[in-house]
Amino acid sequence: MDELTPRQVLERLVAFPTVSRDSNLALVDWLEGYLTGHSIECHRHWNEDRQKAALMVHAGPRIAGAVVLSGHSDVVPVDGQDWSSDPWTVVERDGRLYGRGTCDMKGYVALAVWALVRAQKMGVRRPVQLALSYDEEVGCTGAPPMIATMGQVLPKGSAALIGEPSNMKIITGHKGGTGFHVHVKGFEVHSSLLPYGVSAIMEGARLIGWVNDRNVEIQAREPTPIAATFYPPFTTLHVGMISGGTAHNITAADCRFAVEMRVLPGEEVEAHAGAFEAEAARLDAALKAVRPEAGVHLERFFGVPALVPEVDGEAEAIARRLTGDNATGVVSYGTEAGQFQEAGYSAIVCGPGDIAQAHQPDEYLEVSEFEAGQRFMERLLAECT
Repeated sequence: MDELTPRQVLERLVAFPTVSRDSNLALVDWLEGYLTGHSIECHRHWNEDRQKAALMVHAGPRIAGAVVLSGHSDVVPVDGQDWSSDPWTVVERDGRLYGRGTCDMKGYVALAVWALVRAQKMGVRRPVQLALSYDEEVGCTGAPPMIATMGQVLPKGSAALIGEPSNMKIITGHKGGTGFHVHVKGFEVHSSLLPYGVSAIMEGARLIGWVNDRNVEIQAREPTPIAATFYPPFTTLHVGMISGGTAHNITAADCRFAVEMRVLPGEEVEAHAGAFEAEAARLDAALKAVRPEAGVHLERFFGVPALVPEVDGEAEAIARRLTGDNATGVVSYGTEAGQFQEAGYSAIVCGPGDIAQAHQPDEYLEVSEFEAGQRFMERLLAECT
């Protein structure tokens, strides 16, 4: 089978519209066929309805200690976005590679695929693995079962390099997070009879008020040394959308909103989540005391552990040797790096592209960034040989 260049692999990957709401199997089928055609070991982990699959790949000797290149196959939708060219075709203009996912993060995946084929042909002494997940864009829900399956079907890797766009700078820490879809159920009466009904909006506002008060309390604390490296240097709770109500003179039957939490390393995500759940439970009991039909329902919609900066971390040491980057970087968004770290891998984030381009219309990856990513992979192969 012919060996594709990184650019050719990228073009193939972008051509698959792997929006999170849809199946990624066409991409996985092609990629598995390409890699097995080069005698590279591949395994799948299927989701519950078998419409999506993670792909776990091992090149080199079948021994423990692999360097794991981690990426996700899914991308965000292009619906309603004004694109200058077909989002599912890589188009080069003015030194940029345009297309959905070029930056986030099929550019890195293409480089990783190229590196695995080269590793197999070169006969590396240290194995290289690819961990390609699904459903990263909807809360990093596909990585944990994939990581668990990897431990069963492949020799355990030791260092995970998560290729989210970081301009090839090393990210050693990021916030964790979780979120709740909140449904406050009220009881409709005419607004003149307010005490005999339950306004879901007015009661939901109590929970939003609790979120505001919690933010004030958190921000009043003295930042820890780790917190001080973040911007902002504290955990944040946020409500971005709200809906509900029928008319201005009827107590609202329903109110829906979402609460998102971005939690610093060193703080427990579940501690913040548990405090919100307890407040929701108190409100639920109070509403039911007025009308048994009323209440509060919570649904968790994502949970991502923080990436904690490691002392003498192997992944960090590898990435520093390959990039020459000696700076310390942390970010407030979450990635699958924390999930790899939680599973016992040394982990960092380092990949081509600017996170500001992720999810945007006319998403692009600078050609120079793609080339820097290839040099990174070339150095990795030399180190593993």
